[in-house]
Amino acid sequence: MNQYLTTSFLNSISVAIKREDLIHPFVSGNKFRKLKYNLLQAKAEDFETLLTFGGAFSNHIAAVAFAGKENGFKTIGIIRGDELESKISENPTLSFAHNCGMQLVFISREEYRLKNESLFLAKLKQQFGEFYIIPEGGTNALAIIGCQEILTPEDAEFDYICCSIGTGGTISGIINSALPHQKVLGFPALKGDFLKEEICNFVKNKNWELITDYHFGGYGKVNEALIQFINKFYVENQIPLDPIYTGKMVFGVIDLIQNNYFPADSKILLIHTGGIQGIQGMNMKLKNKQLPTIDINV
Repeated sequence: MNQYLTTSFLNSISVAIKREDLIHPFVSGNKFRKLKYNLLQAKAEDFETLLTFGGAFSNHIAAVAFAGKENGFKTIGIIRGDELESKISENPTLSFAHNCGMQLVFISREEYRLKNESLFLAKLKQQFGEFYIIPEGGTNALAIIGCQEILTPEDAEFDYICCSIGTGGTISGIINSALPHQKVLGFPALKGDFLKEEICNFVKNKNWELITDYHFGGYGKVNEALIQFINKFYVENQIPLDPIYTGKMVFGVIDLIQNNYFPADSKILLIHTGGIQGIQGMNMKLKNKQLPTIDINV
């Protein structure tokens, strides 16, 4: 569903947001898209167990845990940070995954960096037996196919498609399905433009660009200006934004509009990739730092 924003913009620019966050109450947005064909493949290959990776407040971990339960898979989550093992009950994401039946395995950050190494994966197979592996963040070739379904024929009216970026899978699917007259703008949640190479592995089209100025200090970093923006946006539009991905992207797009980045009469579509489950965990961090919290009813 595309929802037009109530805010007035300069130069007759119109902005709509595609509510991918409403696809599923627990496997929302890009996580639903990325998992769709991976789950079908895992079933086709007769796997009984899904194994994946993630951090303390990972949207992906929560989504795999619920999707696995809903589709009859056992799930294993390899979690970055062995200090978290004693804090499951204090962490809303990990508690949710645990309650969905996911087996949580906590490893050190040093060991976590080996997650793509063949020796490390062989060790996991020796420990847990056969499993269908889903990468951290869910990005692989099947995930790209799922994300290609985000854009629909009704989106042909838009000149610009804007999307936040974590691992690069979602925007790759969008780039592949965007029409020739459309430009895709990606807003990385991480510092730098190193994701260009990763995205190039999955796309052939050249109608895209990374906007790297709105990461707010890096992955998981926020400040009072971003929190105030998310709260104000919710009051004005009744649309919740997460602070890690979509909130930064929407902030960036509106800032670009105000700085005349887009031509007059442009039609812009923002992709809401979900991630709302992470707000509770972020608010815990903000309270500990005595900072304003995200005031959204979800």
